[in-house]
Amino acid sequence: MFRTKTVLILIPARGGSKRIPYKNRRLLKGKPLLTYAIEAARKSKFADRILVSTDDEKIARIAQKAKAEVPFLRPKNISGDRVPTVAAVLHALDFLETSGWVPDIVVVVQPTSPLVRSSDIDSAISTLISSGANTCVSVTRASERPEWMFKKVGAKWKQYAPTKLSRRSQELSELFHLNGAVYAALAPFVFHRKQLIDTQHTAAIVMPKERSIDIDTKEDWKAAERAI
Repeated sequence: MFRTKTVLILIPARGGSKRIPYKNRRLLKGKPLLTYAIEAARKSKFADRILVSTDDEKIARIAQKAKAEVPFLRPKNISGDRVPTVAAVLHALDFLETSGWVPDIVVVVQPTSPLVRSSDIDSAISTLISSGANTCVSVTRASERPEWMFKKVGAKWKQYAPTKLSRRSQELSELFHLNGAVYAALAPFVFHRKQLIDTQHTAAIVMPKERSIDIDTKEDWKAAERAI
């Protein structure tokens, strides 16, 4: 195991949620949803600091009880549902820089992915370093094919990704999609590019579909209850 980089694990957990009210502090199988991400982060081999960014005092207390740092409450202007996650990351990095500590790598673990494991987090970190990429994301195999999708253009329907519809699925390239669980990035890249994914050169780790639940709806919540 290498120890060449300082690592911050950041868990963004705002208080508001439209579809599932107070989602991040709601109990999932007897524990606040946020707690699952903190527990996975605390088992990481590489984490130097684990910080929760929230605008909610109740979430802050839950995070501190689970032994995560909450050195600030996130400003409301970067806590809305339309504000990108990278805004919370940049705010946290700026705060840490003023206190004299800047990580080499920042890892975002989403609290809405309660089935993420410490091994996923560590795999993202080690893959980021070994790949030479600026970022590393967690993905899962895509079950729906863009080649078989259609879009409506005016009164007509057109194939989204034109190809022979008679081709068997075995003949198509394997595709993956973001599962939203883990994002690892070099901190200087995040500072300068203000994004968590390098669209030109990113690495990826593959998580199984059964652990790639991203809770956004009540149906997702029920699926997570069954899976835990």
